[in-house]
Amino acid sequence: MLEVIILAAGQGSRMQSRLPKVLHQLSGRPLVHYTLDAARAAGADRIHVVIGCGADAVEAAVQAPDVQCHLQAQQKGTGHAVQQAIGACHPDSTLLVLFGDVPLVSDTTLRAVVAAAAEGGIAMLSAEVEDPSGYGRVVRDDQGDFLAVVEHKDASAAQHQLREINTGVLAGKANRLNDWLSRIQNNNAQSEYYLPDVLALAKADGIAVAVVVSDSALDTLGVNTPQQLEYLERQHQQVLAEQLMTSGVLVADRTRLDIRGSLHCGRDVSIDINVLFEGQVILADEVTIGAHCVIRNATIEAGVQVRPFTHIDGAIIKSGAEIGPYARLRPGTEIGEQAKVGNFVEIKNVSLGTGAKANHLTYLGDATVGAWSNVGAGTITCNYDGANKYRTELGEGVFIGSNSTLVAPLSVASGGFVAAGSTITDDVSGDQLAVARGRQRNVEGWQRPTKTEDKS
Repeated sequence: MLEVIILAAGQGSRMQSRLPKVLHQLSGRPLVHYTLDAARAAGADRIHVVIGCGADAVEAAVQAPDVQCHLQAQQKGTGHAVQQAIGACHPDSTLLVLFGDVPLVSDTTLRAVVAAAAEGGIAMLSAEVEDPSGYGRVVRDDQGDFLAVVEHKDASAAQHQLREINTGVLAGKANRLNDWLSRIQNNNAQSEYYLPDVLALAKADGIAVAVVVSDSALDTLGVNTPQQLEYLERQHQQVLAEQLMTSGVLVADRTRLDIRGSLHCGRDVSIDINVLFEGQVILADEVTIGAHCVIRNATIEAGVQVRPFTHIDGAIIKSGAEIGPYARLRPGTEIGEQAKVGNFVEIKNVSLGTGAKANHLTYLGDATVGAWSNVGAGTITCNYDGANKYRTELGEGVFIGSNSTLVAPLSVASGGFVAAGSTITDDVSGDQLAVARGRQRNVEGWQRPTKTEDKS
């Protein structure tokens, strides 16, 4: 049995934030969610999360059938943190210790650490880094075998020059780890119980310490500061962009693409610069996304063109439709096949039928627009009376003239026609032209006002 303990109790004071560190987001998800995913992918049967700072919020964020939380009321070091959970682990299980603020460690790497522990009794993950500042150093003997891990604050000047660091990832039999944890001391600069001290105890007991050296920089990148979070975000976005391009997506500039959630793309998809995807987004074959768009929780079918500066949130767009530029589609919107939504059009909770058009400067809220209807520029649906919202129902082939106001609840039957500049409050049948505006009157001999002479 493989059990995983994830350490997620720290405050993260260097983040300068009230939010627990492990709940800060990477690509739209809390850091700790990535660690949970890695643990499951590595084969974890049970996961234990040690919580402390912001315990209620962290517990709510990690809640799942395979997760059990354990409170570390006082933060007395990583060894003390593991002690809070190890009593709930089966003595014969293999135990893997991870960190909730190191989100991108791969399941392949974790499997290697677990396998090394199975062979030798205990294993750790190390890495060679350019700047080891702040990390515990791995000390080896003249033959290159493991001797100890020395924390940065306790290291000598010579040890500060070492570039092999302890990542904190560790695996071993639960019963052995429990024994070693009961024997570690806190006689160090921080007066804390360090988890890596179990490695020295294992060595003293004649147990060889296997060291797995990571070959991926992402395995070891943790988050302690906003700067580190930003750096990790950019690195992760590069990985996501590379995955898209490998699958055939045409990305105009990988450095100007952000994916905060999941993005699934079909064939021959094209994404221009400065596009942000959030939540769950699906782009079917031959979808084109213009520059500077924000797309959240949307399904976009084949052949759709989304032009620049468009904002789409919670919408479904059927094949062949054209959206934007500068359009906004809000939740509950479904755009039909070959429909067109043009510049400065806002749509909320609307079904726009096949081939229907709203090309300019229009607000449609809580409405159904039938197939091949045309909504003229400047049209608005008045869906809210100050207390309740009502729907506007437009049938097929309806024509709404420019600058019209449709006061819901309202129905315009198929084939109905509304004259430009009208305010419509009553239903319109299919054989009617609705005109609701003052009659034009041209005044003969009209004298334009002149400016009064300023005598002050």
